[in-house]
Amino acid sequence: MSTPAIRTRALARTFTLKSGPVHAVRGIDLTVPPGEILGFLGPNGAGKTTTLRMLTTLLPPTGGTAEVAGHDLLREPARVRERIGYVAQSGGLDPACAAREELVTQARLHRLPKAAARERAAEVAAGLDLTGLLDRPTAALSGGQRRRLEIALGLVNRPAVLFLDEPTTGLDPGARAGLWDLIRRIRAEHGTTIFLTTHYLDEADALADRVVVVDAGSVVAEGSPADLKRRYAGGPTASLQDAFLAITGRAAPADPAPVAI
Repeated sequence: MSTPAIRTRALARTFTLKSGPVHAVRGIDLTVPPGEILGFLGPNGAGKTTTLRMLTTLLPPTGGTAEVAGHDLLREPARVRERIGYVAQSGGLDPACAAREELVTQARLHRLPKAAARERAAEVAAGLDLTGLLDRPTAALSGGQRRRLEIALGLVNRPAVLFLDEPTTGLDPGARAGLWDLIRRIRAEHGTTIFLTTHYLDEADALADRVVVVDAGSVVAEGSPADLKRRYAGGPTASLQDAFLAITGRAAPADPAPVAI
């Protein structure tokens, strides 16, 4: 049996404030097999971002255990970082840098020699249809092109697990559809495990093999999109939005116009 790409047991995070403790994540158990696209959903304040920050080593847990890409989160954070890619919701591109420079710098941060870094930058760019854009400053790229570049940065080190935080927020329908196809292709061609947070429930329905819904820091439901619709919203003709409302008692933010896929 293969080692899970992500496994957590009673993973928790409590923040200590002057007003008292805030239990942002209350003991989450997750097992994500290699190659799965996992949709991680929840209302605002449910603990999604805190969980994501813990799994990417940006925030230490205050309880529980986790293994990511075969390495212990607490004992081996550097090894975890070597094996993951992370694409933040806000991005992080330097508007004055050319796309090529961003990719080469990222490869160098992963300790590739200069020539190998340039080769890897060209390889990733070709795989994500960015070759013709490499000499443009990132400020001159469209929203969809910038997002593809940010995903390319997350793929430079050939990660076993790719974390995507709200990857299509703010994109027009055409750019969203293109990114959906790209996410599917990354998994199909490389077997990459993808951990996806999104507010767009049509996105989770279209992409995720399995959906985990968190609320108030705990997992409250999980299953395939079809399974959640059957169990909580009356059947496969219902929407994932209906199931989400039944599970959490709250509607997700309004989805954008439907995208042809």
